[in-house]
Amino acid sequence: MALHRITRLSIALGSVIALAAGSVHADGNGNAEVTSAVQHDVLHSLRGTMPRPDDFSKGPRIHPLHPLPWLDGPGNPPDGALQGSASGTFAPTLGSGVDGVGNGFSGPQGSFTVNSAPPDTNGAVGATQYVQIVNTGFAVFDKATKSVVYGPVQSNTLWSGFGGPCETDNDGDATVVYDKAANRWVISQFAVTAAPYYQCVAVSATSDATGAYYRYAFPYGSVFPDYPKMGVWPDAYYETFNMFNGNTFAGAKLCAYDRNAMLNGAAATQQCFQLSTSYGGVLPADLDGSTAPPAGSPNYMLNFGANSLNLWKFHVDWANTANTTLTGPTSIPVASFSAACGGGTCVPQGGVKQKLDSLGDRLMFRLAYRNFTDHESLVVTHSVKVGTSRQNPYTGVRWYEIRTPGTSPTVYQQSTFSPDTSYRWMGSVAMDKQGNMALGYSASSSTLHPAIRYTGRLATDALNTMQAENSILEGLGSQTGSNLSRWGDYSAMTVDPVDDCTFWYTNEYLKTNGAFNWSTRIASFKFPGCQ
Repeated sequence: MALHRITRLSIALGSVIALAAGSVHADGNGNAEVTSAVQHDVLHSLRGTMPRPDDFSKGPRIHPLHPLPWLDGPGNPPDGALQGSASGTFAPTLGSGVDGVGNGFSGPQGSFTVNSAPPDTNGAVGATQYVQIVNTGFAVFDKATKSVVYGPVQSNTLWSGFGGPCETDNDGDATVVYDKAANRWVISQFAVTAAPYYQCVAVSATSDATGAYYRYAFPYGSVFPDYPKMGVWPDAYYETFNMFNGNTFAGAKLCAYDRNAMLNGAAATQQCFQLSTSYGGVLPADLDGSTAPPAGSPNYMLNFGANSLNLWKFHVDWANTANTTLTGPTSIPVASFSAACGGGTCVPQGGVKQKLDSLGDRLMFRLAYRNFTDHESLVVTHSVKVGTSRQNPYTGVRWYEIRTPGTSPTVYQQSTFSPDTSYRWMGSVAMDKQGNMALGYSASSSTLHPAIRYTGRLATDALNTMQAENSILEGLGSQTGSNLSRWGDYSAMTVDPVDDCTFWYTNEYLKTNGAFNWSTRIASFKFPGCQ
């Protein structure tokens, strides 16, 4: 699929786009679209499944970027929440780290050869394991030792014997999340080599990521379901997409999968709402912690507009689908910003001319939710322009904490972390059980190879501030050759469900200059006061 350019939608400052009649496409009666998984079965043991022998040996390919029509403030506004210097305290001390799936990575199932870009680095932490997944492969690590216990294997190994495109395609855009209430893994990727298109979803039968899985294929017809993102909620697994008719953006699609049925390997349906082309890059809330949302709470979904966030509430009813509702968006004003690189490509690298993609046209995975009993919080990040010079419009990571999303959603705190003129982007943010926050991201400049860094804040720190930056790993190479601007697409900050204190972060870097030679890193850390 060809790259297509970003279309700018201009709107007046302060205007609020309401969810007008017709902007949610349903079944004609205002109800959600309801479709069944076209197929489901059981994989009795991932450990006992022979990985496909051919995919890693295929020639390298670039996964095309599908830019979104994005909303930016008029007149390219300056950043209104800049934190240009870090607070004196350093972010938590880094624990041991290990390389993840990438160039030269090997494990019990063999070795990995990079055959695509970007890696779409993603991971989640469970009871005893860490699962990391990239565009075409994944591996399982022992949480205590960080040693690889399974993999690397092709992602579609999970659908071996399933039949159809879920088994034969290995198209990427995969994500993994951990259902903390059920102690299950949920791994999904799309199958989009040819229409009809599918989202392939596998739910583990236990907390062992190498054991049995219940497998599903949900259909999307001939409209391409790009950039799928999942969130765990008590009543459903929520999945969001950016839909494309060919190269034409068709709006975000918001779906709910029947969690209870999928936890038991039963036949499952999905309920979906199609938004208008005014909305893209929507993320579903993903539950952290051991406290569930208040009974009956809808899933909260978020994207950004011009100097605002848009929030939807998705309430699903599996007994009577006519009662399923999507309400919103509610426009939440935020400090002014301009999208990083105008939503496109401008991030420099040390020693080479090739610039990298910012993905500044969307929020970054995850939209992390936590219920503190006395309040609910959502945290999320995206990449914004910081520098005012046309020659050096460097970028920073804007982060938000949204409170009271179920009643009157409000920005409790926000800032753009940019302590110097390096470019920071590709962030991911989460909170521990005390309300301490960790933010990981990529950092690069014309004199700096892309690095993996992080910062954080204690719940008791001054609002709107992050502590001093720490490095997970300073890159040893820059991406060059093959006109390869693709970088990341996302990274992942998750929280250990056992102690609810330890943050796990994964992102990409390069060991040497080159193309299709990326590596990834997995690291963990926690604030010393969180026990």
